[in-house]
Amino acid sequence: MKDRPTSWIWLAVASICTVQLGQSLSSHAQDDVADVPSQRRQVGDDANKSYFLIPPADEKAPADGFGLLVILPVGDGSAEVHPFIKRIRKHAVPADFAVAQPISVKWAEDQVVVWPTEKLSVEQQEFSTETLVEEVIKDAATVHKIDPARVYCLGWSSSGPAVYALARKEKSPVKGSYIAMSVYKPKLLPPLKNAKGRSIYIEHSPDDRVCPYWMARKGHADLKDAGARVTLATYEGGHGWRGDIYGRIKTALAWLEEGVSDEGNSP
Repeated sequence: MKDRPTSWIWLAVASICTVQLGQSLSSHAQDDVADVPSQRRQVGDDANKSYFLIPPADEKAPADGFGLLVILPVGDGSAEVHPFIKRIRKHAVPADFAVAQPISVKWAEDQVVVWPTEKLSVEQQEFSTETLVEEVIKDAATVHKIDPARVYCLGWSSSGPAVYALARKEKSPVKGSYIAMSVYKPKLLPPLKNAKGRSIYIEHSPDDRVCPYWMARKGHADLKDAGARVTLATYEGGHGWRGDIYGRIKTALAWLEEGVSDEGNSP
């Protein structure tokens, strides 16, 4: 595939930068999130399909079930960034949502792509990120009553391509996607037509020198043409989580929730 070498270069650059970002996000003490419970779970008997599950803050589920936010972190996608995911849960996620953090698998020593997909695979890969997320969602639903209409996925920088893939996968369980500061490589994604009717919140800084802003604009335009409910939000300062991090995440999740309300009110 002619597009693959260029894609690997972009993803390698993003991965190098976001490993540093992931380390900085996880390096703080965890005292501030000691009150956020979580459990590490495994899907079936496959140790490679593991994830953290943070329960909803609300004890009683809404009539249709809790929402579920699946977060694919940057860096090496390991458990090390879990404190930051807990902070997102505490400061930005609605109380009636559970949060799942899949843990990435390092299939090969020289692996560059942290979240390999069906169309951007790595050597020795046994399953894709799409499969992992789908099975994590199913497993989380055995613990909490989950509303299928309120299953969202968040990814940024090097994990963004996997979230784009889930947003464009046929019969995807992910109904809303939040993609921040990421590359957009359409040739490595499922058919665009599959995104019709889904909600995608894209966020990017025009000052980004790691993942070019024009990619976000292209992704927005393609998804809009395909009939997706999509918006492109901007922030200042370049690549990374800057400014009011949790306020930004709150805004994005509220926008995704509005899509569920709009759908429910449609004739």
